Amino acid sequence: MPAGPNGNAHPGGQAPAQPVGQARRGVSATANVLFLICVMYGITYIDRVNVSTAAPVFQRELNLSNAGAGLVFSAFAYPYLIFQIIGGWVSDRFGARLTLTVCGVIWAGATILTGLAGGLAAMIVARVLLGFGEGATFPTATRAMSDWTPASKRGFAQGITHSCARLGNALTPPLVAWLIVLMNWRGSFVILGVASFAWVIAWGVYFRDNPGDHRGITRAELERLPPPRARGHHEPVPWALLTRRMLPVTLVYFCYGWMLWLFLAWMPSFFLHSYQLNLQNSALFSSGVFFGGVVGDALGGIVSDRVFARTGSRNKARRNLVVFGFLAALACTAPILFVHNATWAAIFLSSAFFFSEFTIGPMWAIPMDIAPRFSGSASGLMNSGSALAAIISPLVAGYVIDKTGNWELPFIGSIALLLVGSVLAFWMKPDEGLDGTALGSGEAGAGGKAAVTEATA
Repeated sequence: MPAGPNGNAHPGGQAPAQPVGQARRGVSATANVLFLICVMYGITYIDRVNVSTAAPVFQRELNLSNAGAGLVFSAFAYPYLIFQIIGGWVSDRFGARLTLTVCGVIWAGATILTGLAGGLAAMIVARVLLGFGEGATFPTATRAMSDWTPASKRGFAQGITHSCARLGNALTPPLVAWLIVLMNWRGSFVILGVASFAWVIAWGVYFRDNPGDHRGITRAELERLPPPRARGHHEPVPWALLTRRMLPVTLVYFCYGWMLWLFLAWMPSFFLHSYQLNLQNSALFSSGVFFGGVVGDALGGIVSDRVFARTGSRNKARRNLVVFGFLAALACTAPILFVHNATWAAIFLSSAFFFSEFTIGPMWAIPMDIAPRFSGSASGLMNSGSALAAIISPLVAGYVIDKTGNWELPFIGSIALLLVGSVLAFWMKPDEGLDGTALGSGEAGAGGKAAVTEATA
């Protein structure tokens, strides 16, 4: 069996395809991969929420009601939900390089097609295609990060990537508003689709599924990474066991997703109609709210890793931070029902979004902790909770607004589910591996192999 860079044998007898480099100057290969994933998170969120900023314009052109716009928003989520689990399995089976390349081509093309839509039906078709393309992206990225990120940095990696997603949210309102003024709403979608195609090319050229195959990887980097998977060997996913283990995590993430998709779908329109702002000012207020999430995502991941380093407890580093974030977000959302000033509303909503997003680094580290060998499938199961919320939350909000004319009432649902999620979080048990055994303070998921053997025997 060939020896690895640290003197240990490679699993499955597979040595790196390329000679492992010595220490190099400049940016490391692992940092470059993380950067590419961060860019993808930002682009995918720009492409999925750009309709929210463009909605007041295309609603007039296409003669759509708020309920019709809600249908456009949520159409993305149906295939997105389906491909959370399917895409997670595909990434575990075929690797992140091929999976994300194919997904990128689909979502980039769908973004361009959205700008070519001539009616409600065409908009829905384009949004459904976008959901197909983006459905597998985050589970697949988690698969890539499991291979390219040390266990001690998982919270940071998940926090910084999702921070870039929220940066995409924050930049989308002013960016899309500027593109609409510069060209029109249709042209804005074409430009964003072309940018997505550029990312696809960069990913396909640079990324490798096995870090040891990358020309830029160093011996020191490989020694910090998890052992590589054997080439040509694919462990069957223990779906029954994995689903039972991830169910509480999925339910908690549904509660988070309800608030997320209310914000993403309706925030520009909320400021536009509730406070009678114009398109540019509503975009700026919305951007300010989303910037709260940028900071919350990054800080939550950093704090999670530091708590884990100090205590060795995933319950404290993951679960407790989720409970804190949910309750703090609830406290900041409640005043929206009573304030009637745009500035104060923006402050409270930005604070609520900060604390809600503070939970993301800990949440996305949990699938990597529990089942690192099946992190794509596990994170797909978890993210299906948010994907289901993406279907229901925008539709319910649009219906309530059309029936009552009150733009504050939809926040009541978020307040209630944040409370429910903070209770359900105590059933997640991130300190236990896939087979229910206690995890140590080192590499996560040590029980995963035994669980697979038992489940597939």
